[in-house]
Amino acid sequence: MVARQRKFRRPLGDRRYKKLFLIAAEGIKTEPIYFGIFTDEKSIVQVSCLKGKSDSSPPQVLKRMTDHLLSEGLKSSDEAWLVVDKDQWTDEQLSQLHQWGSYQENYGFALSNPKFEYWLLLHFEEGTDIGSPRDCTERLKHWIPGYNKGFDTRKISQSQIEDAIRRAKKRDHPPCEDWPKNLGQTTVYRLIENILKARTE
Repeated sequence: MVARQRKFRRPLGDRRYKKLFLIAAEGIKTEPIYFGIFTDEKSIVQVSCLKGKSDSSPPQVLKRMTDHLLSEGLKSSDEAWLVVDKDQWTDEQLSQLHQWGSYQENYGFALSNPKFEYWLLLHFEEGTDIGSPRDCTERLKHWIPGYNKGFDTRKISQSQIEDAIRRAKKRDHPPCEDWPKNLGQTTVYRLIENILKARTE
């Protein structure tokens, strides 16, 4: 029997509506751990990653999101984001996600080139001279010894998150209209900016 996925229901008695950021990500471990930083019982936003059975291709990430929205819907005040790596994926595969992310104002598409670990790296350093996915992982291990997809989120502070946004913006100049084509770039900062803004509203 297939277990039913828990639905995103909110108690009717909440004094304040928690804005939902719904995320479908390529990875099943690192991304959910990271985005968990932004939501807790006291937070005025809820950040939820849709669960996947294994690491996904971009079309599978898109399907996971569209299937969920078809059954659950999304309030106009909430946001839905696709988060993937460049890896070896083709422009044709990624263009589908970009088109979906441009379809509605509260939809988004964030990509890290070469992979999500690059966004993590920017919390600690400028992230220059990345030549391959392996470079990215090895550099991250310098800051998070023993890194293997999982990590202690207590090692990431608010100021480091703000540093990562600043560094990512600096490398995304002028801002790309679709997704980062060069190694050492990420647009995850756009999603994080929206989350931080919602937490202060």
